[in-house]
Amino acid sequence: MDNIAGTKSSLTWAVHISVVVLVALWLFPTVGLFVSSFRTADQIATSGWWNALFPTEQSLTLRTAAPDEQVLVDGVYVIEGNLFAGEDLSDEIDMSAWGTSSRDVGAYAPGDTAELRDGERITVNANGDYRLESPVQMEGNRGQRVFVTAEVPPDFTLENYEQVLLSGNATDSMAKAFFNTLTVTIPATIIPIVVAAFAAYALAWMDFPGRALLIAIVVGLLVVPLQLALIPLLKLHLGIGIGKGYLGTWLAHTGFGLPLAVYLLRNYMVGLPRDIIENARVDGATEFQIFVKIILPLSFPALASFAIFQFLWTWNDLLVAKVFLIDATGQTTVMTNQIVELLGTRGGNWEILATAAFVSIAVPLLVFFAMQKYLVRGLLAGSVK
Repeated sequence: MDNIAGTKSSLTWAVHISVVVLVALWLFPTVGLFVSSFRTADQIATSGWWNALFPTEQSLTLRTAAPDEQVLVDGVYVIEGNLFAGEDLSDEIDMSAWGTSSRDVGAYAPGDTAELRDGERITVNANGDYRLESPVQMEGNRGQRVFVTAEVPPDFTLENYEQVLLSGNATDSMAKAFFNTLTVTIPATIIPIVVAAFAAYALAWMDFPGRALLIAIVVGLLVVPLQLALIPLLKLHLGIGIGKGYLGTWLAHTGFGLPLAVYLLRNYMVGLPRDIIENARVDGATEFQIFVKIILPLSFPALASFAIFQFLWTWNDLLVAKVFLIDATGQTTVMTNQIVELLGTRGGNWEILATAAFVSIAVPLLVFFAMQKYLVRGLLAGSVK
């Protein structure tokens, strides 16, 4: 009875569960980046993003006040203060151990006294209060380094976004890379759609010699790896004077995206009702008028489907941008390359890297979810033709 028209299959629940699992797996790293983008570097390094709402044990490197703040008390030079004063968390942090050497960061318990050089002594309490004593006047420009192991409460900040989007030194202008990526992506999405729409209409509804051969060539180009064409295409660009720049990148993305665009749009257009097109021709409409006033409005789901794919591929591209765009000055660098630079040169700034990565995927995610209904309609209609 499950196969009778109008009844639901008993496997519907399995399909729904599979879709939910796939969506969850796809969104899992995105949610992780989003949460990590609001955390500090120490929190990211010591605990996973799923523990962001809970206190975590962290190893902090702090310093006492500088020697110029010492005072003479009963013949002993003393510096007193709180290690967490600069963190503004002295009432919330619970220290479990501390040390004066990176080789043994948990050598002492709260309240213990450590012997330092030249007769100096330091005592650190659980709340971060310390007392540094010396029989002789302390010298130097920096305070004594103290390694602290403590339970740190959750801490969220917007400074990561400020550095990524507004600062020009922390990320070498990530904001500029963001607009460079838009400059590449928008034309590289529009140009192949325009060209492929005309080509798909011709292959679907116009009779001319060699049409079947052209369709076969388009299908064959779908399996050609773009890596095979990178160097020859770059030599062609250099030979005709385009060189490395936005124009060459737009043309490269257009060439690599056209086979799928033509294939997808042609399969969709060929399934449109023939009667509408024949009636328009009988009424005297030209091929261009039929294309603009009938085919394009009816083909919007397929156009949107390819636009989503092309936008995602171009936005996340690194290889084509490396070959055809990025120069030695770094003025045309894109976000993917900027993230690679952050990973290579600033691997310790995990909070900046996580924020930059989330910003780079936020835009395509918004585009995808905003147009997902057109994507589903276009793919379903194009795949059954």
